[in-house]
Amino acid sequence: MIKGVGGIFWRTKNLEVVKKWYSDVLKIEIENWNGTMIKPQLGNETIFSFFTENDRYFPTEQQVMLNFQVDNLDEMIKHLEHIGVPLAKKKETSEFGTFIWIEDPDGRLVELWEK
Repeated sequence: MIKGVGGIFWRTKNLEVVKKWYSDVLKIEIENWNGTMIKPQLGNETIFSFFTENDRYFPTEQQVMLNFQVDNLDEMIKHLEHIGVPLAKKKETSEFGTFIWIEDPDGRLVELWEK
């Protein structure tokens, strides 16, 4: 019955700061309605997964983690270094792909993934 993720929505106390950060850091073009439409590309996947409340994959005080797929994680790391965004977690590779974490202005960890 479900054919895809319809959206990701959350609240922030710093709307303009957060919009600018996601635009500058992740190159997401935020439109006047405070969002954007990310159209799926062939080969992309959307993962919907639950974690127990004490799972240590990401901080237990953070209820939800955003994960964005990227074409080239090394290029993304160079971009982040160039604009001064530190990695919250260095590059890690597993059977699922290669991952890094960065932190948004609200302190939310964001995972970037190359499969």
